[in-house]
Amino acid sequence: MRTPMKHFKFAPFVLACAMLAATPLATHATSAVDPQAQRGGTLQIAVLGLDTSDPHRHAGSIAVQQVYVETLTSIADDGRVQPFLAESYDVSEDGKQYVFHLREGVKFHNGREMNASDVKANFERVSQKVTGGWLSGAMKLIRSVEAPDAKTVVIKLDKPYAPFLNLISELWIVAPESPGWDDQITQPIGTGPFMFGRWQPDVQLSAPRFDEYWQTGLPYLEEIVFDLRDSRDNSLGLRAGDLHIGSVGNDKIDTLKKAGFDVQTLKDTAWYFLSFNNRNPSELMSNPLVREAIASAIDKNAYMNFVAGSAGMPSNQPMRPGTYYWDEAIEADDKFAQPNLDRARELLKQAGVNPADHTLKIVSWQRDYAQVASQMVRALGFKIDHQALDDIGAQKLLGQYQWDLAPFNSGPRADVYLRYARFLSDGPSPMLWGGIQDKELDARIASAVSSPNSDQARANYLDAWRHMIDKQYTVGIGHAANAIAVSPEVRGYQTGYTWSQNRVDGGVARTWLAR
Repeated sequence: MRTPMKHFKFAPFVLACAMLAATPLATHATSAVDPQAQRGGTLQIAVLGLDTSDPHRHAGSIAVQQVYVETLTSIADDGRVQPFLAESYDVSEDGKQYVFHLREGVKFHNGREMNASDVKANFERVSQKVTGGWLSGAMKLIRSVEAPDAKTVVIKLDKPYAPFLNLISELWIVAPESPGWDDQITQPIGTGPFMFGRWQPDVQLSAPRFDEYWQTGLPYLEEIVFDLRDSRDNSLGLRAGDLHIGSVGNDKIDTLKKAGFDVQTLKDTAWYFLSFNNRNPSELMSNPLVREAIASAIDKNAYMNFVAGSAGMPSNQPMRPGTYYWDEAIEADDKFAQPNLDRARELLKQAGVNPADHTLKIVSWQRDYAQVASQMVRALGFKIDHQALDDIGAQKLLGQYQWDLAPFNSGPRADVYLRYARFLSDGPSPMLWGGIQDKELDARIASAVSSPNSDQARANYLDAWRHMIDKQYTVGIGHAANAIAVSPEVRGYQTGYTWSQNRVDGGVARTWLAR
């Protein structure tokens, strides 16, 4: 078996970049089967929704589709990049060429073996047919994708691009014969441990076991059923026995633990923020004094305590405190670290605004923390029109840019760039951050991505964030790890670094039910 260490050529550029900070380790080409595992059964799970049947067009809902489509690389539990459908990869000395060596015996769900031409076709489809997505920046830099033989893919870039290996952990490989390939894929044919079964949008997805999965002996389960209803209280389903695994709020954790549930958290955190409408702001919300007043009304400590209790981390930055891309000086300079309603009211007075004369439209998901944000803003005297919707409904309304404020959170990401990509003029799901259109910000983020070393990348990302603060595009509130409750009969399940339910070193392929 090919050993990844033997093939990975460390370039000075790559070693210097935190995004490629670790040597790929040996992966689970043939998984060690748990001798105690019981086969069969249907796992009922509710974590995130599924916004599309086309894996290349998702808007952030990655937890579900990763069980039926897989990628060349994977983000391991410790946040490092590991080979996945690729058994190993080489990176050239100048950081502009990547050679992927594909695994033997990987089959699509229609029984056909995956080859290099399939991988090439997926890269070309994302480059040519998907605009403004997560991978748009990386795709623009690809000079060529070649398949010199059935198990080798060569990708050449115009210039070094540090996040590349991390980003393609979200470029899913789908069989080109999947229905809708030329437009909108309706029935994705992937390589995952489970198959895309019957999908009822916003209701349910059934994913039956794939018997010819490339990791020998996996999966153990016969089927997974995802509950996609965004508004349900998963703790009720867990306690009633309708769910085996479900994401839960902080306020449910103690009760579930007392009832015998194992409560785990993702290895990385979600970022909580309040965005202004930056693409089509009203005359009121175009006033910097009004934006500053609203930011002054947000009690970050109380907000994060509501979200996660003592585990909540108030912060004005998109990367969690204590990590490499967070900055202590920027945190110390946060003039909104503590709420100041008196100052907020004085700012409104200076702006000539009587809040009682204005109704602010707030759009959010159906989450309790959004109500907290609404109440904090309401304390200034504004009338509030709060529309709390499911994921698809909220994104649709946000995209119309007929609103004022949007309290949201962004889940764990495989790379720092995936936080900043959302701020780009052509970034993915830009409506969550008010549809920023700022060429100067775009240039600063581009400088961070193309930096020759990690220290320079950090400096450039922080420079971009200072620009965000100066422009008052969004209010950073804090960080908290998402919690997932697991019922006592579930075995082998562990959360990962992100929401991924199938990854190189864990997930539902290794999960089984004790009966």
